[in-house]
Amino acid sequence: MGEVKKLSYFVNGQFLESKTQKYTDCYNPSTGEVIARAPCCTREEVESAIAAAKAAYPAWSATPVLKRVHILYRVRDLLEKNLDELTLLVAKENGKTWTEAEGDVLKAKEGTEQAIAAPSLMMGESLMDTSSGYDTVLYREPLGVFAGIVPFNFPAMIPFGWMAPICIATGNTFVIKAATMTPQSALRIAEIYKEAGLPDGVVNVLTCSRTEAELFLSHPDVRGITFVGSTEIGQHVYKAAAANGKRVQALCEAKNHALVLEDAPLVRTAAGIINSAFGCAGERCMALPVIVVQESIADALVEELVKQAKVLKVGPAYEKDTKLGPVVTQAHKDGVLAWIEKGLAEGARLAMDGRSVTVSGYEKGFYLGPTILDGVKPGMTVGDREIFGPVLCVKRVDGFEEGLALINANPYANGSVIFTQNGYYAREFARKTHGGMVGINVGIPVPVGMFPFAGHKLSFFGDLHCLGKDGYRFYTESKAVTSHWFTEAEKKSNRVSTWDGTI
Repeated sequence: MGEVKKLSYFVNGQFLESKTQKYTDCYNPSTGEVIARAPCCTREEVESAIAAAKAAYPAWSATPVLKRVHILYRVRDLLEKNLDELTLLVAKENGKTWTEAEGDVLKAKEGTEQAIAAPSLMMGESLMDTSSGYDTVLYREPLGVFAGIVPFNFPAMIPFGWMAPICIATGNTFVIKAATMTPQSALRIAEIYKEAGLPDGVVNVLTCSRTEAELFLSHPDVRGITFVGSTEIGQHVYKAAAANGKRVQALCEAKNHALVLEDAPLVRTAAGIINSAFGCAGERCMALPVIVVQESIADALVEELVKQAKVLKVGPAYEKDTKLGPVVTQAHKDGVLAWIEKGLAEGARLAMDGRSVTVSGYEKGFYLGPTILDGVKPGMTVGDREIFGPVLCVKRVDGFEEGLALINANPYANGSVIFTQNGYYAREFARKTHGGMVGINVGIPVPVGMFPFAGHKLSFFGDLHCLGKDGYRFYTESKAVTSHWFTEAEKKSNRVSTWDGTI
């Protein structure tokens, strides 16, 4: 076992050692070894992060937006310069393959580039002569301190692609609760922000338990919260924070489905499904864990899926030819194994079993091979609930209408996909599916950062989605200013000039 790092937290531009007695082990999923220990920061330390962000807010919000984004230009350049280092860090702490980990970092870069457009995207509106001689201008202004609660699965992209860039570009300050299992990427990128010239206190990163994080939901100096995680906790965050007058974006669980019609090209469709179902070891809210297949091609498609899944190389994340890395912890692996057993108990059939896979030289790593469960029926929990692992469920239907109804019956609606060459069915699917992000022959329909990450139903709670124009609206509030300038005659008159808001 190599050196085990004792991690610090990052507040007011400094790495600080926590006074806590409680630390959480952080693993290298590829080896099963502990590589770091993350502090469970105390309530006082969480309060200090909020206080630092509050103290930094007046000067930062008064900084012209062009100067704010100049710092993000430098952040973008430093992310590029340190790409390999950050990629290796994500791979080592999360278990993503090299390509997936690089994509995680590049998505953080994409979010930074999108936030560089803040001078245009946070612009307001104006109208001369809203009444005779009266002009109205609408400005978009920052609110204050925001908090971000981050999951383990995208340790670079979510805090520093989805959250921090737009938040601070619009003039707010930010406190990030990094995932305790994978905090090192966020801490390193916070250091990069400081290197780029970000003033102390504008971005702060800490690790703590749910108990200490509750402070975000009630603290009077926190104006809004972006949360990514389970639906159960997301509902709690939404209810508690909204009850305290805070803005909330809660991005939650998913059970994305794809409808595969009989005219879909078999090999190409299977390749897309394999990538979206087993990429990132299934640990992403835009994974494709369920396919709804037209019965006439179901046997052939399952056969092709098994054929393609068998050649995926399972191995350590940072070996560049690995196609399927480990899951994040042994506890998470045990949870996925329990889901597979539950699916079998419910009557699903194993078309491919990845439970016993081992990697030579890495026997203690948290590996699972691709698993395919066929014959999953409506009502089976394995086909309705999020597993968050490399498990693909196959449901069979007679045709389009039955498949669409089955997909829409699911309570989660992050995304939905159709594989077909039929333009009519593709259009009908896009119109009628409940999914907030829709793919037509696209297995992972996550749009680029200028569009929102738009989950629906139990996959999202809030009014404004993450990213895109919604992101700018979430992190700003509008102020309408109406002005009137007196004419020479009015200045000499004793009559009071008033406007009642009518035209």
